[in-house]
Amino acid sequence: MELTFSTPLRGRIVMCDDLHVPDVLARHADLYKFLWARRGDLQLEVDHIRMTLREGQIMPLAPAHRIGSLQPAGDYLALLFDSNFYCLFSQDGEVSCNGFLFNGTSEVMCLTPDAAQAETLARIVEEMRHEYGVEDGLREEMLRMQLKRFIILCTRIARAMFPAVDRRERLFDTVRRYYMLVDQHFRTLKRVQEYAAMLHRSPKTLANLFAACGRPSPLEIIHDRINAEARRLLLYTSKPAKEIAYLLGYEDTAAFSRFFTKMNGESITAFRQREKNDGETA
Repeated sequence: MELTFSTPLRGRIVMCDDLHVPDVLARHADLYKFLWARRGDLQLEVDHIRMTLREGQIMPLAPAHRIGSLQPAGDYLALLFDSNFYCLFSQDGEVSCNGFLFNGTSEVMCLTPDAAQAETLARIVEEMRHEYGVEDGLREEMLRMQLKRFIILCTRIARAMFPAVDRRERLFDTVRRYYMLVDQHFRTLKRVQEYAAMLHRSPKTLANLFAACGRPSPLEIIHDRINAEARRLLLYTSKPAKEIAYLLGYEDTAAFSRFFTKMNGESITAFRQREKNDGETA
């Protein structure tokens, strides 16, 4: 099953259960994604890291994440869209998910809805499925409205993961805004102090907030975002290390090489060779 709607401005929203087919996956690689394992587990590879989405769980993925393979053990649903259909940046005040559900780090989130939330999500999916078959000028806005509901509910599930109910809203908003800023500026800004200033917080306050909600430290998030981008460029392009270092804001290639080795436990050359060998034997 694959249902696709395209807008006059080339926006797309897709609902399918065949994303594991290589040509389908390649066709939708640049879209935002929700993967929902509805019955049975879903084995997948994201940025060459093997993961398991357990039955009932939902995984949001940004376009930066590269899915290498999907192996369903039952039924799953993929809900996909692009910024031309629903722009998370311009609609941030509506859904408050940008930078948290969707960011470019290697830390992929798994949401576990309870029975009532799963029932509501299933109802939204069925309403969307119905709208695909409606032939009128309101279909686009109805699909956008249902997608917005799906995103908001997933955001609520994610927000509930934060402790301290009285501070949850503030914690959630600060964390996601930090991720957003890191996504936007990681190539040029590499110090926590620079992001803290944009959030009108001190570095110590940020560190305490992130620790309180069980997130990696602010510096670890910066380093992870740089490393995730470095790995993608090494894996999916033929750019030399010197050019990648420049793209990531390193004037000194040696400094970038030391950073990469520290983050990954192997040199750039060894990493590329190992991934190449793994790909040949897969």
